[in-house]
Amino acid sequence: MTNRAYYSNSIADFLAKNADEILGTIARNNPFPTESAQRDAWIEQIRILRPVVQTYSGRGNIYFEYAVPRLGKRIDVVLLIDHVIFVVEFKVGEKEFIASAIDQVVDYALDLKNFHETTHDRTVAPILLATKAKAALPTIGTTAQNDGVLLPIRSTVGQLPMVLRDALLFASGSPIDANAWEQGRYRPTPTIIEAATALYSGHGVADISRSDASATNLAKTSVSVAKIIRESQRASRKSICFVTGVPGAGKTLVGLDVATKHNDKSSELYSVFLSGNGPLVSILQEALARDQVQREREAGRKLKKGVALSRVKAFIQNVHHFRDDCLIDLAAPPIEHVAIFDEAQRAWNQTETASFMLRKKQRPNFRQSEPEFLISCLDRHPDWAVVVCLVGGGQEINRGEAGIAEWLQALIRSFPAWDLHISSRLRDEEYGVTTLIEALERRHNIQFDDGLHLGVSMRSFRAEHVSTLVKQVLDCDVHAARATLSSVQPRYPIVMTRDLARAKTWLKQRARGTERYGMVVSSQAQRLKPHAIDVRSPMDPIHWFLDDKEDVRSSYYLEDVATEFHVQGLELDWACVVWDGDFRYSENGWQHFSFVGSKWQRIHKSERQMYLKNAYRVLLTRARQGMVIVVPPGEALDPTRSPEFYDATFDYLRGIGLQEI
Repeated sequence: MTNRAYYSNSIADFLAKNADEILGTIARNNPFPTESAQRDAWIEQIRILRPVVQTYSGRGNIYFEYAVPRLGKRIDVVLLIDHVIFVVEFKVGEKEFIASAIDQVVDYALDLKNFHETTHDRTVAPILLATKAKAALPTIGTTAQNDGVLLPIRSTVGQLPMVLRDALLFASGSPIDANAWEQGRYRPTPTIIEAATALYSGHGVADISRSDASATNLAKTSVSVAKIIRESQRASRKSICFVTGVPGAGKTLVGLDVATKHNDKSSELYSVFLSGNGPLVSILQEALARDQVQREREAGRKLKKGVALSRVKAFIQNVHHFRDDCLIDLAAPPIEHVAIFDEAQRAWNQTETASFMLRKKQRPNFRQSEPEFLISCLDRHPDWAVVVCLVGGGQEINRGEAGIAEWLQALIRSFPAWDLHISSRLRDEEYGVTTLIEALERRHNIQFDDGLHLGVSMRSFRAEHVSTLVKQVLDCDVHAARATLSSVQPRYPIVMTRDLARAKTWLKQRARGTERYGMVVSSQAQRLKPHAIDVRSPMDPIHWFLDDKEDVRSSYYLEDVATEFHVQGLELDWACVVWDGDFRYSENGWQHFSFVGSKWQRIHKSERQMYLKNAYRVLLTRARQGMVIVVPPGEALDPTRSPEFYDATFDYLRGIGLQEI
């Protein structure tokens, strides 16, 4: 913890040291070549701060280039003075306070507040200092959340002494013990995009994951998987392991951790991360490529985005591309000895695979399911291989998705020599494979491991039991849902309304910095067009998830909507879930509908009913910090939007205890 800054010292010692000595310490701890522009910026920061902090000699500490691993960034300066933590972002040479810079310093403040243990109950003051600005109107105040993170403060060089003084007068609290503060654990909960970016740039999973006793340690699960890989290589064995977890628990993060540690093609342990989730793959590839280009630019080097993208695509691939490569030569093994399959439960059954092979690959009479074929590809290795299946329960959302049962059936049918390492929780009812596991238990080469299950959602760091609440709501377990909701609120606000405009306003008021918000709907929600929501209108997930507030294609604009197919495996900070008449509550439970032609038609097939229920499960578990649910009022004059299609659902959710806005 004490090494998170390039330079840290008491303010008294900072003032006593020569400026060149301070600069030398900062530069020496910088792992990158120090460019002249960066050196000059540090010199300017030291020059500005020395006279300003003289008043507080003996009253605090100063930190330069303080690490924020979750964001893959460093805070220019952190000041601990009396009872306030100041987060200072310098824009050297800037005359204006641009919006993106304001968001940046707010992000830093929120990261400390949310994820740094000894900052939780402290006041954090984010300050943006534009060194060439002639005037600003510094505002010292609290946000709507009133959680101790002050409103972002714009300051000129001349105003900085006043800003520090006024913030100290405004806030209350006991003096901060710098040593205790430094020892506080940093327990971040990154988004999958943030996590992938941090891992790809060299951080370990332990750097970017929580380590508290209430959550299964991601590092422990990663170690378990890594051990299976090493033992399989050592003993020339072929192994398959199943990692389970609740929505948002970090299964994908475990897979990415393994893949990034073994992304050297010359290594025998070379691994590939595979997913059939097209939007997730495209978004991760683009995010990592953008980040690498930016990092190289900051280090004074040029890297073309196309080159960066090709590197990323080598270890994060669409599972269908991997499959197609293996179809070219049915005898040659893939270059990778380790294949990590994300959302393995979504692999195709034999019928869907055969249909695809006939239509798209001109291969009639294909007799393998997707899981069986994928295992067979790794089985071509003459020595050893490992397949890692990352499994979510209740996540199948599309036709032909076989669930985890097909993987187990394939092992029973065709791969008796493969070693099995199975999460103990795979026996749970939601996975639907209890009978198959009983059959597999007769084998000598099967092991059950509690360490292969991630039991606590880490997506929603404000409330770990949101996935439990959603399951109870969808299972019509009203009594349990009420109890769980009371434990979730108020740290994780869930509100509801019948007014979409009101919901959008609520989102914008809640989000701070670059916290991402957006609208999500079921892919079957075809009667939201009067609300300017058309699920058939094409949207680009890359722009929706990665672009900033100024881009009309981004989620921030609240114009384009994402469906369960776009958002599965990803997350937002704040979500607006718009509920259509496809999934309706009734006294007899949920009713399932599909809009065909000009009217709603009942869905009778249990498989399709499950897909629709799971679609809403995905939508309702996307938000990390809170959500607003919109159930439209309907329209009496429109038979496709009759109020009766919506009223019972709204009343049901309100009866559970959701607050109406």
